[in-house]
Amino acid sequence: METAPLGYVLEIDPTLSPCPVLPALIWAEDIAPPRSATELPAFLVDAVARAQAVGESWISEETRKRVRGMLRHGKYKPSGRGKPASEFLLRAALSDEFPPVSLPVDVNNAISLASGLPGSIFDAALSGPTLRLRRGETGEAYVFNPAGQTIDLEDLLLVCRRCEDTWEPCGNPVKDSMATKIRPETRDVVAVLYAPADEPHDEVAKWAERFASMLAKHCGAARSGYTVVG
Repeated sequence: METAPLGYVLEIDPTLSPCPVLPALIWAEDIAPPRSATELPAFLVDAVARAQAVGESWISEETRKRVRGMLRHGKYKPSGRGKPASEFLLRAALSDEFPPVSLPVDVNNAISLASGLPGSIFDAALSGPTLRLRRGETGEAYVFNPAGQTIDLEDLLLVCRRCEDTWEPCGNPVKDSMATKIRPETRDVVAVLYAPADEPHDEVAKWAERFASMLAKHCGAARSGYTVVG
């Protein structure tokens, strides 16, 4: 496993200052064809069981506050339907409604549930190898599920992909875009784990390394790695 991202880059937009996040970039190449799952893989069953054994305090109040603070900006308030994905995952675990998706997404969800940090994972062929973090602009939105529902992105912390001369939003710590989601044709993936800016670097690196290792172990990646940005 590489600790340098082998051509994968996560840039911080100059307008994102001060930067509220210490992100990790994770990648994996030549994975097995992702298939829609009908049941949770064993590693996710274990993660859900550990969360259920502890209950709501599995993600501490301090972690919730710090992660929400990472997202709070301008008109964006991280509550209700806008709360971080890690909180949605804990609620799903405690209500026995945790959805199996596909192995790469299941790995992302397992890391997010275990760490309390939200994460995004993309088909690298659709997102490209270079991503950028910035705030959402007025009027920006994207579709986040097959039913065509959209999320308003104004002031939200975003991951963007390069599209000609612009940066197009494709993910965020709440819900990712349908445009770059994992599909049966996916062979390379790139992911972002969002940690508050004051999170210890070694702690973020620990979760990023586990993320990359799980992509190799459970998704059959020929190569995987990570870097902590900042």
